[in-house]
Amino acid sequence: MKLFEIAEALKDGCELRGSGQAEITSLCTDSRKVGPGALFFCIPGLRVDAHTFAPMAFEKGASALVVERALDIDCPQLIVGDVRRTLSHVAACFYGYPAREMKLIGITGTKGKTTTSYLVKSILERAGFKAGLIGTTGSMIGETQIPTNLTTPDPIDFQCLLRQMADAGVDYVVMEVSAHALALRKLEGVRFEAAAFTNLSQDHFDFFGNFDNYLAAKMRLFEPDMCLRAVYNADDERVAGAMRGVSIPAQGYAIRVPAQIYAKDIDVNERGCAFQLNFHKRYRLDVTLHLSGIFNVYNSMTAAALCDAVGVGAEAIREGLEAVKSVPGRIELLDTDTPYRVILDYAHSPDALENILSTVRQTARARVIALFGCGGDRDHDKRPVMGEIGGRLADFCVLTSDNPRSEDPFDILKQIEAGIRQTDCAYTVIENRREAIRYAMNMAEPGDVIVLAGKGHETYQEIRGVKYPFDEKIVVRELLEEM
Repeated sequence: MKLFEIAEALKDGCELRGSGQAEITSLCTDSRKVGPGALFFCIPGLRVDAHTFAPMAFEKGASALVVERALDIDCPQLIVGDVRRTLSHVAACFYGYPAREMKLIGITGTKGKTTTSYLVKSILERAGFKAGLIGTTGSMIGETQIPTNLTTPDPIDFQCLLRQMADAGVDYVVMEVSAHALALRKLEGVRFEAAAFTNLSQDHFDFFGNFDNYLAAKMRLFEPDMCLRAVYNADDERVAGAMRGVSIPAQGYAIRVPAQIYAKDIDVNERGCAFQLNFHKRYRLDVTLHLSGIFNVYNSMTAAALCDAVGVGAEAIREGLEAVKSVPGRIELLDTDTPYRVILDYAHSPDALENILSTVRQTARARVIALFGCGGDRDHDKRPVMGEIGGRLADFCVLTSDNPRSEDPFDILKQIEAGIRQTDCAYTVIENRREAIRYAMNMAEPGDVIVLAGKGHETYQEIRGVKYPFDEKIVVRELLEEM
């Protein structure tokens, strides 16, 4: 592709300096990975301004640069007002606008995105569509797994993945849409057929600072240039209040308040949930879900509302919901063949931890043993909150490391301790997560439930900038063999 073709696609949004005949064979945001023919994007980052790396990129063979200010380098340059936003548009152009060949369904919210995406995918497949999935646990084309590193991939990887899906004949792409992706403009130029707002609770305040900024980032998804229609959790007051201000068609779903889509006659048990799902004045479905917890009733309503919004029929919705037996790392019961149960869950925010422990508490025959920590270099304020939640809802807590990243893990644990000390719950602190799991399994008695919270589907632990292999399914299996 020629540079002038990219400039023309951006229309009036850029100024081309230098030859427009430069051949662009790749897109790059990392100067260390630049090769001949690359178009290098000089993104002003939170810590480093990539404009300073432009000379290095040019020396390594970059054909052209995308910049926010003209640089004194003898290299063709596209001067734009916002390099991040331009990156998303250029990536779409470079890969031939693959999103236009499929329909996209987006899911945003603090929790529930992953499970909901699996439910939507299942419903679409029951309706006869070929579905792709992009999210926290990776990406899928049909049943083929494609590893990805971020909930919402960066624009170049995202558009490349969409191109793979379009070429594979995918009809619908179901994807988790993170607040970070929206704030960093990763999805500019893409339009969703329908999108959902699941809920809003404290998370990522290290990046957004407060609820208002966090909410504002998520609301970008529901602007007319990005989304055609929306569904939302009307039981969440913050979400419902924000969605009343959108200009696109939007319908709510709920359990507690009046809504167009609602669930009633709910029975939550150890094996799953049964409930009646009602679509106002149109039809009702009796659903037997294999996923337990009231939050999975909400996830099911989200998925059903999204699929109804894009025209999927009632029977496919019911069959699709009932076909999902489990979701990786989400209230996942491990096969331990022990008199106690071990449940794996990704819960790493206050609301998520409260949800999983409340759900387990409802069905536990004996004690609930909660093992959890908090991630380093992230929101500090939630640490004592999670400590209090663990102490209030569990019978015993094992405080341990999650992904301490660059922080001292013991500093993180002290902050969690400040919260658990406000309760009467017995607890211990074992920083080494493997040894903490061993301790929990050794103390477990018949009927107890051990909840391993925070890691879920992750297969690593990040300590001092290094990612070490740590898959809790494997760890539990190895510990059982040792014991």
